[in-house]
Amino acid sequence: MSLRLDKLPDRTPVRMSIAVDPELAAALTDYAEIYRQTYDAEEKPEVLIPAMLENFLGNDAGFKRARRALNTQTSTGD
Repeated sequence: MSLRLDKLPDRTPVRMSIAVDPELAAALTDYAEIYRQTYDAEEKPEVLIPAMLENFLGNDAGFKRARRALNTQTSTGD
């Protein structure tokens, strides 16, 4: 049997820890407050950060081109 939907990729979250400088921490806290005011939904910065990173990477055309090239090199064994 063949399905139109491919097998879903691994969606197990990977925990990562980062350290940010105080200015960035304050900006992230401010972003979370503006998010709360905009959507009337309170989210902590650490909950928003993954979505922010996905959005950033998804809109970076240079990164997408370089990543495709990197994956092509990796898959061809170069």
